[in-house]
Amino acid sequence: MRRGQDPAAAGIGEQPVTTRDGAPVVVKRSNRRRRTVSAAWRDGAAVISIPGHFTRTQELLWVRRMLEKLEERPAGTGRTRSDEELLRRARELSGRFLGGRAQPAGIRWVSNQNGRWGSATPARGTIRISDKIDGMPVWVVDYVILHELAHLLEAGHGPGFWQLLSGYPHLDRAKAFLEGAAYAMGRGLGDDPLDGDRRADPMDAPEPAPAR
Repeated sequence: MRRGQDPAAAGIGEQPVTTRDGAPVVVKRSNRRRRTVSAAWRDGAAVISIPGHFTRTQELLWVRRMLEKLEERPAGTGRTRSDEELLRRARELSGRFLGGRAQPAGIRWVSNQNGRWGSATPARGTIRISDKIDGMPVWVVDYVILHELAHLLEAGHGPGFWQLLSGYPHLDRAKAFLEGAAYAMGRGLGDDPLDGDRRADPMDAPEPAPAR
């Protein structure tokens, strides 16, 4: 810690800072900025842009404040808007939580999954993610991606499968969020009700066989 620095601000700009799920945080100072502070997801990192004249204490305060907002930002305005971004995010999550063992051959957004959040075909290494979760919090979308990545390694839902996901810090929270969303949509309480009843685990209905 440098002489004269507020002890509460130690670490910002000196030691690596990460989000709650381990994503790196990059703080950028700009002398062109006078008052505004912005935050965005870029290549899997949380980038916080602040005025160059901020003190270390102000930096710490605003980094914490913007991270709280950024981590709740819907995925549709963040990291996974295209199939390319979705694949990049899947690889990042696999590396962080699955030791890089799950490497999808392909992963894409689809609009025809009305009764499930996602599906995986381990034999082909492919994953499909329902566009109905695009707009949910990032930590929910990450869970759905991780869930399907885990199925590339474990087909069922035995102890080995849930052990693969045990390191994800928002596991129970994301499952509860999706259960609530499924209930609301299934009962016609959401903006986009789903047709028919959901399965006990709506992420694991088999992917349709390819047309012959």
